[in-house]
Amino acid sequence: MTYLNQPGLAQKTSPASLSVLAIDDDEIVLDIVQELLMQLGITQVQTAGDGHAGLRALCSMARAPDFVIVDVFMPDMDGIEFLKELAKTDYQGGVILASGSDVQLLQTAQKLAIANGLNICAALVKPLHREDLAQALALR
Repeated sequence: MTYLNQPGLAQKTSPASLSVLAIDDDEIVLDIVQELLMQLGITQVQTAGDGHAGLRALCSMARAPDFVIVDVFMPDMDGIEFLKELAKTDYQGGVILASGSDVQLLQTAQKLAIANGLNICAALVKPLHREDLAQALALR
């Protein structure tokens, strides 16, 4: 796992006031991520099942989420395509990449996202763990 925390993203506020958009095609993973975030005190969590749904969710939110957690490998619009679209929105929050299948793809997505000006906080191998998320969100 790689952590690239940009200082101050989560440290400026309490976990309860943070918002997260989690995007993964596996509903069980989304449930686990939501539970892990709740254990960390983050209750404002919206989920989406693919990149298209993630973009729709992003557009429907009153304000951009503080963090986006995105699976790199998904059907329809995958995480890499989502990241390209996210960069076009001038998103200023933190991005946490996740992949359970291909570490090389995770590293490629990380490089692409950074090149597109996104703030990558971490690139994590699934299954995700609470301590890894806490570190990625700079909550420790």
